Amino acid sequence: MNNTDNFKYGGREAPIGVFDSGVGGLTVAREIMRNLPSEKIVYFGDTARLPYGNKSKETIIRYSRQIVRFLIKQDVKAIVIACNTASAFALDAVSREFDIPVIGVIHAGAEVAASATKNHRIGVIGTLGTIGSGIHEHYLHILDPEIMVIGKACPLFVPLVEEGWLDDPVTETVARRYLDPLKEKDIDTLILGCTHYPLLRKLIGRVMGSHVQLVNPAYETALQLKKLLGERNMLSTSAGTEEFPYRFFVSDLADEFRKFANSILPYDVEMTQKVNLEEKEDE
Repeated sequence: MNNTDNFKYGGREAPIGVFDSGVGGLTVAREIMRNLPSEKIVYFGDTARLPYGNKSKETIIRYSRQIVRFLIKQDVKAIVIACNTASAFALDAVSREFDIPVIGVIHAGAEVAASATKNHRIGVIGTLGTIGSGIHEHYLHILDPEIMVIGKACPLFVPLVEEGWLDDPVTETVARRYLDPLKEKDIDTLILGCTHYPLLRKLIGRVMGSHVQLVNPAYETALQLKKLLGERNMLSTSAGTEEFPYRFFVSDLADEFRKFANSILPYDVEMTQKVNLEEKEDE
């Protein structure tokens, strides 16, 4: 395939579309900002309909289609599904339906974990939906059938992160309650299988111990995106000259989103725009 064959959206200097059910995907946006500083970003957080972790596959696919259509209208050149649940349930569907590069946050992390493990025992923590999907186990067994995957849903981590209790005694108590059973399974690698969880990396590392390698799929996804754009000759050459390189949209709670974004991003988010995707579908 030619570098730009069948590339119908955006162009070299077009932004990257990134979406999540809410604020967790900002950890992916942060890694893109750090590792691809010349790229522009259009971020959508579906804050009116979160969490995705307790929704059906059909519902998540429907939501993801709506968001992808919205991002395409923003003239993006590629899309990152910065949500583990949506990556598990909707990546294949939207990749087939839309003629634009789409990547999720699961595969890159699985590859790194498979390479990192020495004893073939890998833990995965995530939402109920992500763990229940078995998607990490599926990818890891493709990479190495001998790997044993131990999944653990940690649903309270998300509200604790959004409350800002990143290194709080309450959060540590919850973490030990969740993670002690994984420690008993003798894992040597742990995938942070929810985009909120990298914000708890320090605490999780302290609970698990230094002998367990933590895999941050947000970072690995940014590297995968960089590789993809490089292979397609679509890396931006603007060198950060855009005055407002990052745009943020949400389906609700714009002020709350902006405050959280400013607490974790290396960029001052001055405005977040609220959009109604259901109305957009009717336009």
